[in-house]
Formats: sequence, structure tokens, C-alpha cells
Amino acid sequence: MKQAACVALATREVVRFFRQRSRVMGALLTPVIFWIFLGYGFGNSFQTSGFGQGYQGYFFPGVLLLVLMFSSIFSMISLIEDRKEGFLQSVAVSPVSSGAIVGGKVLGTVIISTIQLVLVAFLAPLAGFDLSVLMIFKLVIFSVVISTNMALFGFALAWRSRSVQGFHVLMNLILMPMWLLSGATFPMEGAAHWIVILMKLNPMTYANLLMQNPFYHREWIFPLTVVVSTSVIFLIWSIFQMKYGRDIVR
Repeated sequence: MKQAACVALATREVVRFFRQRSRVMGALLTPVIFWIFLGYGFGNSFQTSGFGQGYQGYFFPGVLLLVLMFSSIFSMISLIEDRKEGFLQSVAVSPVSSGAIVGGKVLGTVIISTIQLVLVAFLAPLAGFDLSVLMIFKLVIFSVVISTNMALFGFALAWRSRSVQGFHVLMNLILMPMWLLSGATFPMEGAAHWIVILMKLNPMTYANLLMQNPFYHREWIFPLTVVVSTSVIFLIWSIFQMKYGRDIVR
């Protein structure tokens, strides 16, 4: 029952998302446009130890992280829409457990995010990388871990959001600064001391290190531990919201 409900909700999320072309284009093309303008704008003027491809190469893993972030944001908008349409109310009073509802939404988001990440990853040769099967495999694995983390965080925030506009504002205030301070746009080396402290405290920094691993063979064990640990926290938070915040759906 739980597994069937989870799969049904996930399938609904995937079908619904890809039917809305504007969201697909927004989640997919916005990071690519960022990469084209910033990557080729800075070009070879950007050099740092350990990154030999210029700014296009350095910024590319950060763009993949941005793809996952945008996919998670756009996917969780459906949670707010479901509340307005009455679908969430019917699910909330059904025998389906809170964990199955969270799991279905998150699973759908992970599938959507991973598909989009793989599509953008095929631009890697333009950044100076030789794309391999092993590289794609690593990206898929890390994508599942990171998108699960972001989807759970997005779910917890979307559950409390009364409107799509409010959710967008919240995401821009929280996630965009986290992405900018993750090492996606500039390395930790050479940054101001207080910026370095913020970057080390930022969970998304470790997600970015995972995205860099297939391209630059960066450390992955500790970053993976941090991302998984925060995912557990976000999962508990999301289920708590479902169990004790059901009045929100009314």
C-alpha cells in the first residue's frame, strides 16, 4: 500500500512536470544560460590551483548543482498547487501515511532532477571535459543524493507556504545565497575570511564538492556524509510538518 502510493505520487509528479513546458524550460535553460554568459564571459581570465579548464570548466559542476536546485524548486511548487486544487486535502485524510506522501513527492523530484542533470551533462565537452560512462554514473549517483536533500528541504518549506509567490521569495532568499556560497561560482581559496567561514558552514558547499568529483576527483566521502546527514534532518522535519501541520492543508 505504502509503496504503491509512493510510486503513484511520484509518477504523477513526473508526468505533471514534463507536461508543463515552461517549467521544464525554466529549470533546464536558466542554468545553461548562466553558464554560457558567466563561463565564457570570464573565460580564461579565471585561474586557480587544481582547475585547469578556465572558468567554463570550473563553473560547470556548479551549473549542474543549479540544475538540481531549480528542478527541486519547480517540482515542489506542485505541493502548493495541490493544496489549492484540493488534491492534498484528499490525500491527507486518506490511509496513506505521511512518509509515503513525502516519499512520493521526493521520488518524483529526484527522477525529474536526474533526467535534467544528465541532459545538461552532455554539454561537458564544451567545458573541456571528456565525458565518460564512469563520469555519467557518478553524476547520476550524486544527483540522486543531492536532489533528495534539496527536495526534502523544499518540501518542508513548501508545506508551510501559502502561495507560489511566497515560496519563490523564500527559495530566492535561502537557496540562491547558499548556491553562491557553495563554491559553485568562486573557490574558497582567496575568499575573505568571513566568507570562508560561511562556505564551510553551508551544506550546499558539500553538495558542490560531490558535483566536482567526477570532473576533478575531489574528496567525496565527507561531503557525502554531510549531505546524507542533512537529508535525514530534512526528512524528519518534513514528516513532522505532515503529522503536526495538517491544518495547513485545509
